[in-house]
Amino acid sequence: MRFDDPWYDTLASGWGELDGEGNFAPAGASGPGASRRRPGAAEIYLEVQGGEAFQEVRRRYRRFVLPATLAFLAWYLAYVVVAITEPGLMSRPVAGAVNVAMVAGLGQFLTTFLLTWAYARHARLRRDRAALELRWETQEMTREAGR
Repeated sequence: MRFDDPWYDTLASGWGELDGEGNFAPAGASGPGASRRRPGAAEIYLEVQGGEAFQEVRRRYRRFVLPATLAFLAWYLAYVVVAITEPGLMSRPVAGAVNVAMVAGLGQFLTTFLLTWAYARHARLRRDRAALELRWETQEMTREAGR
């Protein structure tokens, strides 16, 4: 395992680091500069959460997830309502033994896969880089606070 991996945050939080004698140092280890008050991890994360970069990542997430969820739920509920209220329409043959209900049901599965693909693409193109940069900055802040 690489310790410079941005997704490995144990050392960034100050846990798991060794003191000078080979023992695990507590997160708030005392040292020469321990007398002055440094921000802890909680304060750092609250500061980052209130920052513009974090809020922008959250906005991008919500801009995709809320409309996609509402559209998928509307599509699903439309399928259920039509299946209950219009059994004649749903039983209409499309090709051989395949009827409208089967096509719409398979469309539900296809929609799920397409939505998953769209979400992964959106995350990769619009959020992952910003979130990774934010994570690196947060790790640096917690490392400096632990010194």
